[in-house]
Formats: sequence, C-alpha cells, structure tokens
Amino acid sequence: MNTDLFEIIRTTRSMRRLKPDPVAPALIRQVLEAGTAAPSGGNMQTWRFLVVRDPAIKIAVAHWYRRGWHEIVAPRYRASTPPPGSSRDRFDRLLAAAEHLADHLHEAPVWIVPCLEGGTHTRTSGASIYPAVQNMLLAARALGLGATLTTLYLLFEKEAEAALGLPDGTHSYAILPIGYPLGKFGPTARAPLQDVVYADRWGEKWTET
Repeated sequence: MNTDLFEIIRTTRSMRRLKPDPVAPALIRQVLEAGTAAPSGGNMQTWRFLVVRDPAIKIAVAHWYRRGWHEIVAPRYRASTPPPGSSRDRFDRLLAAAEHLADHLHEAPVWIVPCLEGGTHTRTSGASIYPAVQNMLLAARALGLGATLTTLYLLFEKEAEAALGLPDGTHSYAILPIGYPLGKFGPTARAPLQDVVYADRWGEKWTET
C-alpha cells in the first residue's frame, strides 16, 4: 500500500480500463471508511453509499451510460480541442479509454454510488458528497485499485436511478467503478499553476513571493 499522500494525489488519474477480477470486501471497506472520514455540511452526514456488485443492476444502468456516451458526449468531445496540459495524442487516448468504459462499465467488479438523502439538491449540495468521493478515489489509489468519478449516466438520471433502485428523496452524484487497473497510475496532466491561479484580484498574476 502506498502511503505517500502527495505521490498518491499526483498519480490518482482516472482509471477507466479495469480488470473484471473480484476485489476483496475488506479493501472496499477501507475505501468506504475513507469516504465517511470526509467533511459534510454541518457534519450532517446525509450521504449514503450504494455498493453494487449485482450484474443485472450494472447492466441496466450501463445501458443508459452507454447511450449518453455514444449519442451525446462522444461526438462533442471528438469535435473539441485537447484540454489544458494535454496533447492531441493524449486526448485521443483519453477518449479511447472513455469509450472503453462506456462499453465495459458493467464489467467493473464493484461500483460505489455516492448519494445524498433528503433536502433540496442545489449548487452547494456537492460540498457534502464530493469530498467523500475524492477521499475514496485517493484510498483506492493507495490500495492499488483503479477508479474514476463519472456522472455521464445522469444524462438519463430518472431512468438510471430507477435501475439503481434509489428511493424518493435520494439522489446519486456519481458512479465510481472500482477494480484492478489494466494500465499504470499517473502522473496526471494539468495546466500550470500560473494559468489558473490569481492573486487577490481576478486576472492578477500569482507568484510564490
């Protein structure tokens, strides 16, 4: 297990190609415990985590995910330029991996679906669930497990959440497919700090001094 926090952060990239090999429940428990160690608004902990192993449920949800990718998202991405910090070749490889996930999502041995119960879901709701998601992604990386945060299935939110069997008043915020990776971890490709950080006023260049 890797315990160097900054190395884990720098090398936790989206692992979209996963082996179908089973993952021990003890490892999933460690990932979940990392999630519940995260902060939430008022420490209310209205999060709930659905662990999905049932092949029938995964196939039903993956149908909507696949539609979202092939009909909506893939055409838009293929017509766009590479993101900051990336190249055309690297972006094309990312798209190939994303398409692999779309076509093989149901084969990931375990999904964790982070949800919130009750209340009105607003722009700030994610503050009470996405910190838990990031903790789980980092924990998975530390344990040598591949994972990615994906929300693409929410293009068909009602249909997908019905397939997941979520009750009224409960909403999912992502699917985290988890398994042993087919590829290697990190490093991540990101824009340099000087392109994304300002000092005091918007647009003012930030420096370390």
